[in-house]
Amino acid sequence: MDPRDEANFDHIGRAELAYIEEKLADVDPDDVEISSSDGMLTLALRDGVRIVINTHRAARQIWMAAVASAWHFDPPRGDAAGGWRTAAGDELRATVKSVIQERIGLSVDL
Repeated sequence: MDPRDEANFDHIGRAELAYIEEKLADVDPDDVEISSSDGMLTLALRDGVRIVINTHRAARQIWMAAVASAWHFDPPRGDAAGGWRTAAGDELRATVKSVIQERIGLSVDL
């Protein structure tokens, strides 16, 4: 599936956000409150930090912001197992997991 095509990008981007939301569904909402809307996933951590993850159609990326940092993740190339990565090599799921661990000490399986 070519992520440069708008419809394909929307499909794989939304699938990634849905995956993250599903994996966090069993987490106590007092630890991580999850809300989602059209192409955006917000994780409100118990310490007050918000992690905002959204698809950015024009850039064909998933953008994430948390604390005072922001990341721009490019879609997987070729096989989906490669994951969404920044130009520096940071992987989306690992980054979400790391921020949650660092902020509230909760280990999540992504």
